[in-house]
Amino acid sequence: MSRAKRLTETEKMEIVRKAGEGVSTSDLALRFGVTSRAVRYVLKAHEERQRDAAIPTAAVTVKLTQEEIGALDAVLDAAGIETRTDGLRRLIQAAGGTFVPDVHLAAEMARYRAALHEVGNGVAQIAKQMTQANRRGQGARPEFSELRLAQMRGLARFILDAADEIDLLVRRRRDAMQLEATAALREFAHAAE
Repeated sequence: MSRAKRLTETEKMEIVRKAGEGVSTSDLALRFGVTSRAVRYVLKAHEERQRDAAIPTAAVTVKLTQEEIGALDAVLDAAGIETRTDGLRRLIQAAGGTFVPDVHLAAEMARYRAALHEVGNGVAQIAKQMTQANRRGQGARPEFSELRLAQMRGLARFILDAADEIDLLVRRRRDAMQLEATAALREFAHAAE
């Protein structure tokens, strides 16, 4: 049984750098003589180290009017915050979870995804049966029974209802997030006064 190759710290840094340039996991695995799983492990470990060390790795860019910049700078000056970056970071941190992914919305979307998957399977089964009927009839028009028609109508109704429910869910969540963001911003502005 051969031992797996151990990557040096230099090789690990090179993997992280190359992955950042867009080189695929499989290409990196071949280049360094390790498995794709080992490359993924190196990349995951690197991400965790950055997160644990609180190293900023993402940027937010916002274009503002001169009036908006002036208002932001006034609030930051009044709060004793020296840089816009620090002010925005504090605002995001003070938002109390407003900018954190919504677990409830994700769960609802997963439920809809599963239901739509079932619908897709149902449609695929109907299409398969119609294709088989068409082949048996050797070009003759396949039978489309009342049961099949009722199933198709039920599927169409389900899809339309699901679309309406998803739209309502997203609108409600967007409105709730807007209220939470407004409250966080108001709190931030009052702290500056």
